[in-house]
Amino acid sequence: MQTVETLNEGLKRAYTLKITAADIDSRVDAEVKRVAPQIRMPGFRPGKVPTNLVRKMHGEALTQDALNTTIQEGVQKLIADHKLRPAMQPSVSLEGAFAPGGDAEVKVELEVLPDVPTPSIEGLKLERLIVPVSDEAVDAQILQIAGQQKAWEDAPAKHKAKQGDQVTMDFVGKVDGVAFDGGTGEGMAIEIGSGRLIPGFEDQIVGVKAGDEKQIEVTFPEDYGVDTLAGKPATFDLKITAVKVAGEVKVDEDLAKDLGLESLDQLRTILRGQMENETGGLTRTYMKRKLLDQLAAGHDFPVPPSMVEAEFQQIWAQLQHEASHEEDPEAAKADLENEKDDYRAIAERRVRLGLLLSEIGQANGVEVTQAEMNRLIAQAAQQYRPEDQQRFFQYIQQEPMAAAQLRAPLYEDKVVDFLFGKAEVSEREVTREELEAAIESEEGAVPHVHGPDCDHDHDHKPAKKAKAKKAEEPAAEAAAEEVKPAKKAPAKKAKAETAEAGEAEEAAPAPKKKAPAKKKAD
Repeated sequence: MQTVETLNEGLKRAYTLKITAADIDSRVDAEVKRVAPQIRMPGFRPGKVPTNLVRKMHGEALTQDALNTTIQEGVQKLIADHKLRPAMQPSVSLEGAFAPGGDAEVKVELEVLPDVPTPSIEGLKLERLIVPVSDEAVDAQILQIAGQQKAWEDAPAKHKAKQGDQVTMDFVGKVDGVAFDGGTGEGMAIEIGSGRLIPGFEDQIVGVKAGDEKQIEVTFPEDYGVDTLAGKPATFDLKITAVKVAGEVKVDEDLAKDLGLESLDQLRTILRGQMENETGGLTRTYMKRKLLDQLAAGHDFPVPPSMVEAEFQQIWAQLQHEASHEEDPEAAKADLENEKDDYRAIAERRVRLGLLLSEIGQANGVEVTQAEMNRLIAQAAQQYRPEDQQRFFQYIQQEPMAAAQLRAPLYEDKVVDFLFGKAEVSEREVTREELEAAIESEEGAVPHVHGPDCDHDHDHKPAKKAKAKKAEEPAAEAAAEEVKPAKKAPAKKAKAETAEAGEAEEAAPAPKKKAPAKKKAD
């Protein structure tokens, strides 16, 4: 096989592989000899079919298989001989039509990963914003929990329902005077002011008493989950069966025991731990973004355009999805188009940071252990039905790229933790609001890509309502140097499709959020 380099420009490479007819024929001959003993043909004993007849019967298929195998091996040898590190799956194509008995020319095009300069990790300075969890904050959380454990008591006979009261009702919903499917129910209890029902519904039951009958008028939201009701005006005939008031909220040992705990002190300890974990996560997010800013400002090198394009398409698809759920989707998408170049810059930064973190990790012996990998796989398997989990395990074992994608985020976090350990870290106490505001100021920032000798800070662009999630963070696949897409995984658990008509969450006066589609009759 002859190999000729036809392009070596930046990170782009192209080669022509010439596969001779003799190479292909020798493979076909070897395959004919291998399969001939298995061929059955009338007039010949098993395994005694002449090889020339085998070639005549199956020659075309065997030739195609031989060509494909030769091409695959040729591409792998090309990569090994030239010590190439493909950024994405190489593009492989035949030059012209291949005729059996003739030579074949194959064009191989690819982009290679850049030679990342030795990363500079000295002199990193970070600030850790700490949110102390006060006793008052814990008490406020306990009061909120206690409020959710309300004990409802029957209101006096003449009591008129007000905000915070619970109203139980039977209802019949109608559009154009005709009752609609799922719009009839009995015994639905709703706390006025909870916001669970469609806009305007709860406001119109303020003032009702047990035994009242009332008709109200509402309009279903435009994005309501049932297409036949979305945006439609409707009436509901209500029969109020009960009005209840909330009993006194008590914070005592009984509250903790009702929650399955041993004591109020145990509840306080659990809540404090949860709040510390939550604010600790916010602190880490802030530190990580500041770390990435410093890395991005100190390193500049070319990145493969194909990786940038793949990352941009992922960001863009998410942005388009978010924009489609805005109040004015068309206007939101128009705004996005005006910012397309900014998000492409984000994609380039993410890929560069991913490659940089990979280089730092490899240079410093950061790795994901097999035990950690096993835990990741076990956790990921939990999202599938029990009968599909074994298929998922097999899929991960058979698809190295899928395993790499699973590994990448943990690897990235371990590199970040390594860099935290190398940085000079100062601490400052702040409120949760101040910490969230600091993170928000970074959200959706679009840095200008500067060279390593740049002596001024990034200019940041204000965040937009629709933005890429973790826009400033590196591409996880690049951080693991495994960027090829994985094959399709087993189907995830199917979500429950419906609840019985008349239940509080699925009846026609449903929550503001989209309702699940009703299950169709078989």
